[in-house]
Amino acid sequence: MTAPALSIIVVFHDMRREAARTLHTLATGYQRGVQSGDYEVLAVDSNSRQPLSPTDVAAFGPQFRHMAFTSPWPSPCAAVNHAVSASRAENVMVCIDGARMLSPRVVHYALAALRLSAHPFVYTLGMHLGHKPQNESIEDGYCQSVEDRLLETIDWRGDGYRLFDISSVALSSGSGYLSRLSESNCFALRRADFIALGGLDERFTSPGGGLVNLDFFNIAHEHQGMQPVMLLGEATFHQFHGGVATNVPRREHPWPRMAAEYAAIRGKPFASAHRTPDYLGWMSPLYHGRLLGGQ
Repeated sequence: MTAPALSIIVVFHDMRREAARTLHTLATGYQRGVQSGDYEVLAVDSNSRQPLSPTDVAAFGPQFRHMAFTSPWPSPCAAVNHAVSASRAENVMVCIDGARMLSPRVVHYALAALRLSAHPFVYTLGMHLGHKPQNESIEDGYCQSVEDRLLETIDWRGDGYRLFDISSVALSSGSGYLSRLSESNCFALRRADFIALGGLDERFTSPGGGLVNLDFFNIAHEHQGMQPVMLLGEATFHQFHGGVATNVPRREHPWPRMAAEYAAIRGKPFASAHRTPDYLGWMSPLYHGRLLGGQ
């Protein structure tokens, strides 16, 4: 069997509702400019009390694989590293939070960006469903049922770019594509580079991984051999699922605990190491003004 060009690793923890939408946005009927043989999707079910159905996962296409994983920690780090070791492609895409739907050309442009340099680090903008970041909209009553109704107002299955109409920029994504990001919830690179950079540090044992996603973003940007590439016009869209950091009011955010864990592991306070990337993609004029934030 010919290996695909890209292995997409998506981690789920008690996300049956969210997984159905996320996996739909990774299927070839939704993703544009790619075929099923171009990529595989590893749907990793990590420590779920209500696990995904392997049959339901396989129904999204021949390139979808269900993978159950059990860890002593509530962190997804070991699950991601395990899935990378089981992947078949030369390149990997990591979505540490399975609640995030993708826009329709993430896979197409990621594959294009991966061909641009020897050691690319390709990433996307993070958005939240809802007209405010969910740490703020939760104060106004935003919840899963409100979100379900909101999604029903657009034909996102027919045109995933409509998700921009009902979303806001995540707090960790600054003011948009040209601003200073501290993380991406969908990044791609050579499988060998992911391993050489150490993978996700499994000392981050907090729920959700604490600051491990920001940590790896820093590691990739600090390595001068890696070339950051931002995908313009593409994004991930976070669904409300009771996330430990995304779905609590800002005054209750666990940042102090997460930052303390980071400092204990790295021996220094967290600081973003963002480096100006190359840009690849296309942006609809509908979103230029709202999402092109400056440095």
